Amino acid sequence: MAAGSCLLLLLLPWLVTASHSPPGCRIRITSKGLDLVKQEGLRFVEQELQNITISDLHGKEGQFHYNISQVRVTDLQLTSSDLNFQPQQHLVFNINNASISLRFRRQLLYWFFYDIGSINASADGVHIHTVLRLAKDEAGRPKISNITCNAFIARMHAGFSGTLRKVYEFLSTFIITAMRYLLSQQICPSLEHASLVLLNSLLDTVPVRNYVDEHIGIDYSLLRDPSISSDNLDLDFKGMFFPRVREDQELENHAVEPVIKETERMVYVAFSEYFFDSAMLAYFQAGVLNIELQGEKVPKDLEVLLRATFFGTIFMLSPSVDAPLRLVLQVLAPPRCIIKPSGASVSVSAFLNISLVPPDRPPVQLSSMAMETKLSAKVFLQGKALRVQLDLRRFRIYSKQSALESLALFSLQAPLKTLLQLTIMPIINERTKKGVQIPLPEGMDFTREVVTNHAGFLTVGADLHFSKGLREVIEKYRPVPTATAYPSSQSTEPVEPSLDPGSL
Repeated sequence: MAAGSCLLLLLLPWLVTASHSPPGCRIRITSKGLDLVKQEGLRFVEQELQNITISDLHGKEGQFHYNISQVRVTDLQLTSSDLNFQPQQHLVFNINNASISLRFRRQLLYWFFYDIGSINASADGVHIHTVLRLAKDEAGRPKISNITCNAFIARMHAGFSGTLRKVYEFLSTFIITAMRYLLSQQICPSLEHASLVLLNSLLDTVPVRNYVDEHIGIDYSLLRDPSISSDNLDLDFKGMFFPRVREDQELENHAVEPVIKETERMVYVAFSEYFFDSAMLAYFQAGVLNIELQGEKVPKDLEVLLRATFFGTIFMLSPSVDAPLRLVLQVLAPPRCIIKPSGASVSVSAFLNISLVPPDRPPVQLSSMAMETKLSAKVFLQGKALRVQLDLRRFRIYSKQSALESLALFSLQAPLKTLLQLTIMPIINERTKKGVQIPLPEGMDFTREVVTNHAGFLTVGADLHFSKGLREVIEKYRPVPTATAYPSSQSTEPVEPSLDPGSL
């Protein structure tokens, strides 16, 4: 027993570290972003409440037989609402002092008097308190896992007219009480369905594990449940790239955990060095960091430079030797990303093998240059795509074969750097041109982006914009309706009075 306790104490630090693996990508939604979400969400709630369906109300009181049917909402006034963060995993949505206007059809039989018409009613002082719990689902997406809802109607009025108006006024207390009960019982089930089904169908559009191109993919699964403080909501994503030939690969994250302190924008997205390192490792393992140019594909300026300046000096080649050149640029190890407050850079070590390829003869290797380069990386956001523009800054070549060759290479460094900038860098930047999508639901985009570099990570601050309304996206991905329209265990039948199942 004591040995087991000691073992647990030894393992405890490791277990804590493992349970809180740092994210490669962290998204923070601030209070300003929540205000925008509230505005769009309020429009969605209005549309849902307008679609409330209320059961017919029919029965009798003495000699009076009545039937209330075709109840529908004609207008909503949601004048006061707020959406707030509630630690640790909740969003609180309140609607206060709202009003709901109704219209329904009436039928009344008293002895041999029969009356039919419509009634306009109004529910005033409507208060709705909703708490949404956010969690991580099995696929790693954010989800609304639970909702608690309370609805209260302070007052309800109905306007009666017609030949039997006095009779209706006599029964108004009963009818209004029943209608008030039925309406209040339908508000929360409607919002439960809107949250657990419809809004979750919107969250299903958050990309979790997608292919970036034909070589690599990205894993954006959540590491843990969303974390909510009084001022913001944090989503910690794995943010790891993987080669498509080894999709089950896991890369341990030893990078600095992003820390977001800014509050001026609606949303902040932080990317650690791990995010970019895993991308370069995935490309390296996919074998796409090697470039081969042969014959006509070798830029003419580079060929002339190599033949006249380099080979003529070192190998004393005869001008009659006219075999095509072959250049093979091979990256030796996965490039590494370094992010500092002054900027981001990528270090690359590679070999440049140069050969002659005579027709119908084996290739003749002329040189194998070691290359050490440092690329500056400009990270920017366009729409929801994170893109990187690389530029060759530092460049050094040397030979491991002989000191004489290294000396000859010295004069080639400046012109070769220029030619690589003009030939190789466009090929690399073309591969990064598409970028990778940031994990936001469909219909949400970024505006007014600003990138800030920190020690070990960078942040992209932006404002949110709804390019599509919630309703538009939800209708596109609306689940197939089931037999139960609204998940609720509450009964929709009033206790008073006892209703006759027969109609007039």
